[in-house]
Amino acid sequence: MKKFEFFDDLELRSTEQRNEDHLKQLTRLIQEAKKNKNQLSRLNKEVKDLSDLELIPVLRKSDLIEKQSKSLPFAELNVSEIIKFKHIYRSPGPIYDLDGHANNWWRFARALHAAGFKHGDIVQNCFSYHFTPAGAMFEEAAKILKCTVFPAGGENSDLQLEVMRDIGTTAYVGVPDFLKIILEKADENKILLPNLKKAMVTGGPLFPAVAQNFKERNIQTRQCYGTADLGLVAYEGAENDGMIIDEDVILEIVKPGTGKQVKDGEVGEVVVTVLNNYELPIIRFATGDLSAFMEGKSITGRTNKRIKGWMGRADQTTKVRGMFVQPSQINKILENLKINDNARMIISRSNDRDELLLKVESKLTDINEIDAIQKRISEEIKSVINLRGETKIVTVNSLPNDGKVIDDIRDFGD
Repeated sequence: MKKFEFFDDLELRSTEQRNEDHLKQLTRLIQEAKKNKNQLSRLNKEVKDLSDLELIPVLRKSDLIEKQSKSLPFAELNVSEIIKFKHIYRSPGPIYDLDGHANNWWRFARALHAAGFKHGDIVQNCFSYHFTPAGAMFEEAAKILKCTVFPAGGENSDLQLEVMRDIGTTAYVGVPDFLKIILEKADENKILLPNLKKAMVTGGPLFPAVAQNFKERNIQTRQCYGTADLGLVAYEGAENDGMIIDEDVILEIVKPGTGKQVKDGEVGEVVVTVLNNYELPIIRFATGDLSAFMEGKSITGRTNKRIKGWMGRADQTTKVRGMFVQPSQINKILENLKINDNARMIISRSNDRDELLLKVESKLTDINEIDAIQKRISEEIKSVINLRGETKIVTVNSLPNDGKVIDDIRDFGD
């Protein structure tokens, strides 16, 4: 069995020790956040246990963008003064991000270490160094591991190939498709890259055929998951082993449109609390991404929970007959009727008319009871969404476990 090395002892903590440590970090983070009156309004519930996190409303990225637009640049949510930040970034949205001066602030060194990056590697960093933090994230991480970095950016595959050949690049960082383009160009020009043995890819899907192509070239490829708002969230430690959650975040999987955690194994929205950002505390940030927890532990020996990686987007908002239909509205319908079972709104089109059908799982078998609850749900649809819709009671566990609350199956053509 392959022997795995660890970035630090945090990766080997017991579940009990990790939870205890996280609660201490969370308590301090909340205390810091409460120094800001705009943060305080979300943090008026006492958190005595990690399970109490559900008492804090989630902060959605779309909400943060709106808040920032009204009070630039950081919606007055920062605890530290702007002059104490290391950098300020602007990502698409637009949304302003920042980093601080603490060592490994973005935490990506942990991911690169798990991917085998180390002293002696020459890393070609093909993420942008301008406006967005991706380039700086991996620059910081590679320098912590004492790698040598070429700050390449994400353009001009011809020059990228020249540099790879000339300096003997051993490791690539960037989106997977860009590495594929560079390697295909190398094939076309009969240029050998014998030193290129490692790759850390993110920012786009690693399709199976592309992954297999890298493997056939003997390039060990690992993925990680992070955002400009959060830094590292999770990372691969081994092939086909899921993504291990970073040690300095608390990751929850919640039912889309809510802040309520789903059962382990169920697909839901990724909600993240970053434990090392005191400049602008990020607590229960709803990413809009879908994922699910995996059973068991990593084959690498790391003890933290794992997720299945990116499984789509949770923001399933759509427009029907001129009205927006949102996952939070579906949850409101169920809450009003005190229904705790899974549900899915199917939006279809028939005879040039949009149709709504809310399927709700239930253990009910009596026909009269089913008819009565279906009628009540249909009335609640009209009340909450202001649209008429049908209801169908279905058996428990009959709805797909894919995190979808709204399934828009209308054919919009090309």
